[in-house]
Amino acid sequence: MGMLNASAQQPGFLGGGVLVDGEAEWHVVYRFASEGTVRSWEDSTARARWDVQAADFARQTGRRSVRGYKVWFDSQTATPKTPAPPAEWKLWFVNMSAVFPPALMFNLIIFLLCLCVTALVTWILMPRLQRFLKKWLYPPLPEFRGRDKRWTA
Repeated sequence: MGMLNASAQQPGFLGGGVLVDGEAEWHVVYRFASEGTVRSWEDSTARARWDVQAADFARQTGRRSVRGYKVWFDSQTATPKTPAPPAEWKLWFVNMSAVFPPALMFNLIIFLLCLCVTALVTWILMPRLQRFLKKWLYPPLPEFRGRDKRWTA
């Protein structure tokens, strides 16, 4: 607070305060009438003495200058900007990484299923069905009935 009291002695000082952000960060806010008056405060020997005294318990993490009161409060409460959309090739890559493996596995499963069904039908079902339906599939032709007996006689 001593630094704020010292800045209040500067010409053009309009006010100031300390904003506490959580437990560890404190922000000292000054309000001056013009850019020139704030520069004279920042370059003053009083400010330099306070910087030396505060070096034991505080450190400067950044400095920001804004014009008008609205800018300060808008920037504190504004929602963060949404990031730019990723490049199209990156979206394509993610899409292919998500779609290609399941599609490949699905096609491989269908292919293997077709092979298994074909083998089952060819070597197991068809021979049994042909034996079972032999008379229906291969009926004796009327003109050949008894023909083998005529030739032998």
